[in-house]
Amino acid sequence: MGTYAIKAGEVERRWYVVDAQGRTLGRLATEIAKVLRGKNKPVFTTHMDTGDFVIVINAEKIHVTGNKLAAKRYYHYSGYMGGLSSVVLSDQLQRHPDRVIIHAVKGMLPKNRLGRAMIRKLKVYAGDKHPHAAQKPEPLAL
Repeated sequence: MGTYAIKAGEVERRWYVVDAQGRTLGRLATEIAKVLRGKNKPVFTTHMDTGDFVIVINAEKIHVTGNKLAAKRYYHYSGYMGGLSSVVLSDQLQRHPDRVIIHAVKGMLPKNRLGRAMIRKLKVYAGDKHPHAAQKPEPLAL
């Protein structure tokens, strides 16, 4: 009797919706990364993308602990001399709240083409509306 290995065509994808209102950023990101990788399924395989789609709503109402709103910075380098720019978390939440959650989840996924495929299944929206009603997403119990 051998171990069962799922094939790429047999992976069953589901859609989940998560309300980020009042949730702590890191704790929410770990749960989302777990679902994107497929670690919540019994058919999890490290070398395959067995995860599900995740829709995050109310990204602007995320909660962080400590002094992170003023101290945490996101860096971007253009590639040119003196091209390093940084944005504080509070400014990033006002301008692009979806990027905060995407950045946190992306750091918890594999750093290869498999991780890039997984992050494409994450859809983040600042408000409480999303255009994925046709996929019939179910609420994710965290």
